[in-house]
Amino acid sequence: MCQDFSTLADFAHILHRLPGPDEVATHAAAERNAQLTKPPAALGRLEGLAQWYCGWRGDPRAQINQPQVVIFAGNHGVTAQGVSAFPPEVTAQMVENFRQGGAAINQLANAFGARLDVHALLLDTPTTDFTQGPAMDEAALVSALRTGWDAVDPECDLLVAGEMGIGNTTSAAAIALALFGGNASDWTGAGTGVDEAGIALKSRVVEKSVALHAAAKGNGLEALRCLGGRELAAMAGAITRARVLRIPVILDGFICSAAAACLQTVSPDALEHTVAGHRSAETAHRALLDRMGKAPLLALGMRLGEGSGAALAIGVLKGAIACHSGMATFAEAGVAGAD
Repeated sequence: MCQDFSTLADFAHILHRLPGPDEVATHAAAERNAQLTKPPAALGRLEGLAQWYCGWRGDPRAQINQPQVVIFAGNHGVTAQGVSAFPPEVTAQMVENFRQGGAAINQLANAFGARLDVHALLLDTPTTDFTQGPAMDEAALVSALRTGWDAVDPECDLLVAGEMGIGNTTSAAAIALALFGGNASDWTGAGTGVDEAGIALKSRVVEKSVALHAAAKGNGLEALRCLGGRELAAMAGAITRARVLRIPVILDGFICSAAAACLQTVSPDALEHTVAGHRSAETAHRALLDRMGKAPLLALGMRLGEGSGAALAIGVLKGAIACHSGMATFAEAGVAGAD
């Protein structure tokens, strides 16, 4: 299959020809799970997670040794509409905080042994205010997708894609409305902490934007181009590259999920290599995960972004793999199994 792209058509071609998991490894992992020193299904969802991971890694006794967290940062022209409690310059300030090791995601990545990379995408040139026109033209979208694609370390064995971008909950809400319909208020929440009046304003902006960009309705790549941002597109590119490399992905919160949903709309099985790391406190994330068919691993009321919820879920997946690959079988332990 094509493993590179220079146009949006090339990228769509990749999405329609994605590799699947290693079925032999998946079957062997299931057989191993059935022989581990525990009652059947005693580890609950951890058992299925381990088998899913092993299938994608092509190893029935896989390990997680090189997780990677990648944060993409972008600025949004739609902030001119007053949709955020924070000014756009906070994006660049937080990027510097990431690079200095001072953010929550730095601590979580360190706690779970993950490499952390940060990519700032043209912060001095925000995307177009999508109440006035498409956020990006095709060349800008392809460039952002390419940034995400190239950011994935082929040697990593688990990927978390995170984001930073003042205004990007408005972008995510607009994408969700374009892809799944309903009312703008169904998808619009507090984001960085705006009050009820601010939420009402965001909802009107989302409604107006989706009405303006009719071509984005039900069309993942058009939604990403017209209503997205560079950091959302970069996450979509990274998630796709991970699939081509058969690297499992933990999705983060509402914004990451919106970016991923664009891929799923193009190709229904595009997210089979992903799990939802958590359900955020952002109002619409539960509904979005339901539409995507993703059950979150954690629900801790987080709404920080940065990949933080997904990074915390690395620990859950590491625990699942440690039990699956490290436990003894009944035969190895000399323990009598069930009759």
